[in-house]
Amino acid sequence: MAAAVGGALAFVMLLVVGVYIVAGNLVNSVTTGSRGLAKGAVPAAYKPLVQQWGNLCPALSPALLAAQLYQESGWNPTVVSPADARGIAQFIPGTWATHGIDGNGDGKRDIWDPADAIPSAASYDCELAKYVKDVPGNVSDNMLAAYNAGAYRVIRSGGVPGISETQNYVKRIRSLEKSFAAPVRRLDPTRQAAGAIAFAQSKLGTPYLWGGNGTADQGGRFDCSGLTKAAYEKVGIGLPRVANDQYNAGAHPSRDQLLPGDLVFFSDDLTDSRAIRHVGIYVGGGYMIDAPRSGAVIRFDPVDTPDYFGATRVTEDGAKALPTAV
Repeated sequence: MAAAVGGALAFVMLLVVGVYIVAGNLVNSVTTGSRGLAKGAVPAAYKPLVQQWGNLCPALSPALLAAQLYQESGWNPTVVSPADARGIAQFIPGTWATHGIDGNGDGKRDIWDPADAIPSAASYDCELAKYVKDVPGNVSDNMLAAYNAGAYRVIRSGGVPGISETQNYVKRIRSLEKSFAAPVRRLDPTRQAAGAIAFAQSKLGTPYLWGGNGTADQGGRFDCSGLTKAAYEKVGIGLPRVANDQYNAGAHPSRDQLLPGDLVFFSDDLTDSRAIRHVGIYVGGGYMIDAPRSGAVIRFDPVDTPDYFGATRVTEDGAKALPTAV
């Protein structure tokens, strides 16, 4: 085992150097696409609805619809906001009265039923897209701006209006879209990956602490997501505290596309990212650095286990797009 880990560590250092080289070669070259949904990103109970209704009009896509729903509710069908926005799509009752539809054909328009609320969100998006179809600029951006600020303001402004809240809303949703889309091209490496790995390596041997954030009063100890959060904070990227939200901080490379610095996730339910229970930092050679459990220390562990869920290539824009509470 020691020989294997030693070999993995040597391989790590080669790959970390490679991250910088490849990043330099790929700047402004390849991007992610938005066709299809990333594995497990949408809970299985809602994936068929998002896939079907996300194709309702050309301005929408399943990944874009998923990003909106996650931003609004975090897939919680019972949440109520301080503004009385309700359900998985966060409709205000007045808006629901005019734009809610009977998506499942049961004769009722139920704001709490995802089978009605998700189709209604898609229908409302596409209705807005029709209003702004002749406005200059990207029709999906203008649709999202209309959702946030109203179609009249988009039309009057000739595109996304110069309102910081609206501009940030459009940017957040379009960044989150990449987290829900199945990539159709190779993903760019990130320049921050090597720094995140270096931080994690410096913590090898540190005892695990449930809820640990590495603070002095906690003896510098971490749990799994506390370690990954601290590693990326070290390089200027703020991640959410829990693993299942960290999954949405960027696009999702396949197993054979993993690079050092990717976050790798584990779950007992491989169909739902909300069920993720563990995260580590991939270092190459089939290994990650993780804080595994109580009684253990931060260490190297293999990623190829039956509960391997998937990976995220963390980006600054992806992390900034995540809602503060879901």
